Amino acid sequence: MDHSISNFFHHFPFSFFTLLFLFLLSYNAFTLFFFHLPFFSSPHHHTKTLLLSTTPTHPSTFNLSSSVFISSKKLTLPFTNYTHLPLLHNSHFHNRHRRVKRHKRGLRSVHSESPPPPLRFSLFQTKLKAFFSSHCKGRFFMTWISPFKLFGVRELLSIESLFKSHPHACLVIVSKSLDSNEGINILTPFVNKGFKVMAIAPDFNYIFKDTHAEAWFNRLKQGNVNPGEVSLGQNLSNLLRLALLYKFGGTYIDADVVVLKSFSKLRNTIGAQNFDVKTKKWSRLNNAVLIFDKKHPLLLKFIEEFALTFDGNKWGHNGPYLISRVVSRVSVREGFNFTVLPPSAFYPVDWRGIKSLFRRPRDEVHSRWLVNKMEQIRKESFAVHLWNRHSRKLKVVKGSIVDSIVSSCCIFCNNY
Repeated sequence: MDHSISNFFHHFPFSFFTLLFLFLLSYNAFTLFFFHLPFFSSPHHHTKTLLLSTTPTHPSTFNLSSSVFISSKKLTLPFTNYTHLPLLHNSHFHNRHRRVKRHKRGLRSVHSESPPPPLRFSLFQTKLKAFFSSHCKGRFFMTWISPFKLFGVRELLSIESLFKSHPHACLVIVSKSLDSNEGINILTPFVNKGFKVMAIAPDFNYIFKDTHAEAWFNRLKQGNVNPGEVSLGQNLSNLLRLALLYKFGGTYIDADVVVLKSFSKLRNTIGAQNFDVKTKKWSRLNNAVLIFDKKHPLLLKFIEEFALTFDGNKWGHNGPYLISRVVSRVSVREGFNFTVLPPSAFYPVDWRGIKSLFRRPRDEVHSRWLVNKMEQIRKESFAVHLWNRHSRKLKVVKGSIVDSIVSSCCIFCNNY
């Protein structure tokens, strides 16, 4: 029997066995690299790294352009069997998958964001210096990290309120998406009224140069910084505002801050978000409004803290909490001349209470509360942070505090 089987195989040409051998090798590779694909799992799963390449795997970074700054954590992926493929239909997986795709697009844009070295110091820097030379009575900065189409009536209200209180100020919106024909169309009504406003794409290399941010940003571009799950754009905005104020001096405001009165008497100022009634001290600061002189040492401390303690997985760690950490350390040291204003200055309600400002009176008790709150805001507040993350979907109801604020600080008074 064995002899007959041997004779049977002898009738096949050598090439047949070669093809069979190659087929088996291919099948083996296929089962290794396809059937055991890494998929996203719950953050609570125990995971282990699966490397399919001999090249180093770097954390993906996200879009450093100002058009879309959304990021996702570079996950350590579990070794998952092919039989789990139906999980692809899970919405949780789809959301993570979309974030990773956007994350990879951002990584590609990092290396093309900045112009070549000869131009780097002639575009951003030259434009800003020329703009600020036009007799500005106050320098203001905003950042916009989303597509221009998301720049809506709330953001326009912020600009209107700024110019209502500071008609001769200069406003720079650092944003790639608004530094475009569409952005020009959005800002043209303000320019036509004689207000000084411009949008300009950020040159991170120039803005971060000669600070701790420079080395951190280089590590990020090289893939040596894990951006984490929190939007990288949000964290870059946290850093960008500090570096802009350090380079140029002036005032930074978020695009969901409504300005109520002039900031002209404020200097080197931060606002407290929360105040401890028992200790009579602030318990948290916020970075939605920052007013500082050029090259202020506290700004340098903020930037250093960002670079040394960056954590992309904790919301607020590189923003409000960072400001709070640094100020709590330096407040007892000499050489840092700054003021911390009470919450009523910029944050008369925190994010948990912002809905109350959008509501009309429900009853007599609520009506008295609204009247007293509005009176306090008029007397004590320089601005009101609307906490868009929590109020964007709320409509401005007639008779509400926000309705009263809008009517007093708008210029075009469109449908807010």
